[in-house]
Amino acid sequence: MAQETLLKEQFDGVLRLTLNRPDKLNALTPEMRQELLTALKDAHDTPEVRTVILTGSGRAFCTGQDLNDILPDSTGEKPDLGDVLTQHYSPIIHAIRQMEKPVLCAVNGVATGAGAGLAFACDMVFAAKSAKFIHAFSRLGLVPGAGASFHLPRMVGEVRAKGLMLTGMPLTAERAADWGLIWEAIEDDQLQDEVLDIATGLAKGPTSAYAMTKHLIHASADSTLEDQLVREAEMQRRAGNSENHTEGLNAFLEKRSPVFK
Repeated sequence: MAQETLLKEQFDGVLRLTLNRPDKLNALTPEMRQELLTALKDAHDTPEVRTVILTGSGRAFCTGQDLNDILPDSTGEKPDLGDVLTQHYSPIIHAIRQMEKPVLCAVNGVATGAGAGLAFACDMVFAAKSAKFIHAFSRLGLVPGAGASFHLPRMVGEVRAKGLMLTGMPLTAERAADWGLIWEAIEDDQLQDEVLDIATGLAKGPTSAYAMTKHLIHASADSTLEDQLVREAEMQRRAGNSENHTEGLNAFLEKRSPVFK
């Protein structure tokens, strides 16, 4: 029986997706990429899923592209790596970024190449203290992909982004937390439980407000202050007219916990 390469677990409003190719450090095959993309799209369209967790099995989170799938063929012809990014990785990054609910990443081990790109596309990143982030594209004579050249400079600045990408030096989880690249570095044996607790709490929150908050933050990267002030007013108008705002206000006045939709 073939091994499932993407595990799906449903908790209270939480979908946990686990990359499951531990013997290959969760390196991504074409089938895994398609399965992950389908799962993310399904999560977006399923109201019962209110928060998503992305993690890996074994000692790695994800080591990116399985290099065996991009070797030259028997004639010596190389695959078009630009097409690989455009057709396979870009849709996954878009699916994560456009998810109208929180997407958390639990980096349980090493995250390299496109694996690091997947992690940094998520809304909140948590990492085991033993985990490392490595941008090793340059060691193969390649350039960053999977959105890394977009996200990393915005997270840690140009100097640190260039340093990580040019040298390929490993970045520890604790230093990543110090730099603001991840939310928190957690003891290895506590990572999954703590991330699930946070995800469960978010799943009980106002998903509509989360979606608009994400939209505002993403849009701010290319906005002027004036544009952002206008956008905030538009989003606040929508939020103020929502059922979730009514429920939150009533719960506050009635001194009870809100039940958001």
